Amino acid sequence: MSADFSQLTEKVNEAQAEIKDTMRMGRDALRAQVEQAQTKAEQQAGEIKAKAAQTKDQAAAGWQGVQDRWQAHIAQLHQRTADMKAERDLRKAQARAEQAEENAEDAINFAISAVQEAEAAVLDAALARADADDLAGAS
Repeated sequence: MSADFSQLTEKVNEAQAEIKDTMRMGRDALRAQVEQAQTKAEQQAGEIKAKAAQTKDQAAAGWQGVQDRWQAHIAQLHQRTADMKAERDLRKAQARAEQAEENAEDAINFAISAVQEAEAAVLDAALARADADDLAGAS
């Protein structure tokens, strides 16, 4: 029994050290670390379930229920994590689309302004030419 608690302490300390190291990583390294941790958790859960299956005759029926609930809890956590990631991805995509739309609107407004400036410049040039022709004809 004390060996189990020692293993528990060791696993907690390892997880804490990995979490501290992970917090210093970039996004891609962090994503890889999360996937690795999930894989390890699934493997550990699978090993626990396999071990329980081997000793099922010795284990109480209640223990199997606890393990099944734990597996369901782990699956729910993974689903919740996937849902949150999808929601973050959606929010990012929506923000990028809104920014692109704003940029397009700014470009259109700039183009309209440039056309108006060009029209004014052409009219000003025509007026300047008319003034010059009038002055040339008057002399």
